[in-house]
Amino acid sequence: MPDTTDAGGLTVGQVSARLGVTVRALHHWDETGLARPSLRTAAGYRLYTAADLERLHRVVVYRELGLGLDRIRAVLDDSAADVPGALRAQRAQIAERIERLRQLDAGLGRMIDAHERGLLLTPGQQAAVFGPGWNPDWPLQARRRYGDTRQWQQYAERSASRSPQEWQEVADDVAGFERALAEAMDAGVAPGDPEADRLVERHREVFAAYFPLTRQMQVCLGRRYETDPGFAAHYDGIRPGLATWLRRIIDAGARAHGIDPDTAAWE
Repeated sequence: MPDTTDAGGLTVGQVSARLGVTVRALHHWDETGLARPSLRTAAGYRLYTAADLERLHRVVVYRELGLGLDRIRAVLDDSAADVPGALRAQRAQIAERIERLRQLDAGLGRMIDAHERGLLLTPGQQAAVFGPGWNPDWPLQARRRYGDTRQWQQYAERSASRSPQEWQEVADDVAGFERALAEAMDAGVAPGDPEADRLVERHREVFAAYFPLTRQMQVCLGRRYETDPGFAAHYDGIRPGLATWLRRIIDAGARAHGIDPDTAAWE
């Protein structure tokens, strides 16, 4: 490298500022021979010429396009290198990355909507899935009441990825469970009976479509079924007294697992 006392080039700091790359990167490219300054002052400072700067521009462009340093070196130094082919291949990779990012953006949008709205179905879809008695305001009411809870976050995560068909499957599972409840009550199944215990377990499995339900939480929910006017009206509309009977079989199931229903707390 020729020595010069003429400031006919740019210093490392000046090139760093002009190209927006770090001094450390410039030193690394110099050490590896990817892009070396052609001049050096009498004091030993590196200076980049116009030709050096042109090469650096190409390095920066190719690096921003995602090419690795070895591939960049080949493109710059090999006269037989298929530069258009290399760029086309990189463009294809970028297109794939853009598509993945687009999908990620769409998923994040659905997740945000699910956290804010709870249910990503139109009012018409909700009526079709849950029946004409469904109130489309219920999800927003639940959001206002439970939006700061861990269970709402879990519910939103499930809701964000669930299609109308999958919601239909959830609704069908709930309807099937409620029919089994009514049939068991009609048949005189008592709390603590094996059939009642199976229904308690089935209740937890069905409810897991919304969020995981521990046995203590199930006891708390059973109380709400009996005391909340909306829940009680729903279950007693299926069979008179069903809300209380459901609470009783849940309590019996909890006792069988060493849980005192009187002290059970939401977790």
